[in-house]
Amino acid sequence: MVTSKPLFEALQAAAADTVQYTAPVNTKTIVDKFTGTNTTGAAATLTVFITVAAAGVASNTILSAKSIAPGECYTCPEVVGHVLAAGDRIQTASGTANAITIRASGREIT
Repeated sequence: MVTSKPLFEALQAAAADTVQYTAPVNTKTIVDKFTGTNTTGAAATLTVFITVAAAGVASNTILSAKSIAPGECYTCPEVVGHVLAAGDRIQTASGTANAITIRASGREIT
């Protein structure tokens, strides 16, 4: 069964590495859309990691300190299309706490 859904609702990215989504047990997840919008008056950076649970890898950087201009919405093509196995996680960090609103949508396949 394929379920299209928000992987996480819109939220402000924290400055520390934060888990935003974990693929459920017995599920593969495909990331279809990932956006970051800078809601402040100064440029801010966004980093996105995909943590592979099965390999025990701490963090694999997919998008590294991408500078997003004030008011800009970046669609993160580096993240879109990635497939997560059960237990894999999407983590984010912003160079400035609460400067970038992030949201991801995708498909969970069971």
